[in-house]
Amino acid sequence: MIMSKYDQFIEDLNKEVDNMNISNVSTYVKAKHKETKKTKGKVNSRKSILDIVYIALFAAIISVCSLISIPIGEVPVTFQILGICLAAGFLGLAKGTTSVVIYILLGLIGIPVFAGGTSGFAKLASPTGGYIVGFIFTAIIIGLAVKLFGRKLWVLIVAMIIGVLVCYAFGTAWFIILCNNSGKSMDLANALSLCVVPFLPFDAVKIAVSAVLVNRLHKFIKV
Repeated sequence: MIMSKYDQFIEDLNKEVDNMNISNVSTYVKAKHKETKKTKGKVNSRKSILDIVYIALFAAIISVCSLISIPIGEVPVTFQILGICLAAGFLGLAKGTTSVVIYILLGLIGIPVFAGGTSGFAKLASPTGGYIVGFIFTAIIIGLAVKLFGRKLWVLIVAMIIGVLVCYAFGTAWFIILCNNSGKSMDLANALSLCVVPFLPFDAVKIAVSAVLVNRLHKFIKV
């Protein structure tokens, strides 16, 4: 009887698996499938651990940046924005925002990671607390831009500018409301002169540095 090509293929395959001490093709396929699932599980486990490390690392970077503080008025100059932009630019939307939220939570539970080494809910409830909350919006905007358009230099610069402006807007509104509620008269012009205008040159430099670093180095951080 002439053997068909299909029968020949099955016979050859059975011989191959017999040589591997596997009884039949079905057992062989199941074994390979189980091995593949096990390998994927190990890869996913390693990636999850690496993600946690990156999130913790950038939360620490933001914390260190916040300790570099130059008091020039109601709101000190810090490097927090540099850390926020780097975290969101490198890690993307979910992980970058998580890193920023963890940084804020660390400050709220009493670890001195806010500007000038301060911490606690009192700092968040102060007139400058709105800028801390605004960091979350900054991270979301930058992370979303990275997710949608990639890490091209112009994308990063535009996203970081918009993100920082949103932080300014939220923080300044918070500043005005809390100042007026505490009996200290504050209008938009005065708030901008105190909380925004003096910081524009500094933040422009931070954005430029962050955008270039993310654009050039993101390929070395696998997220």
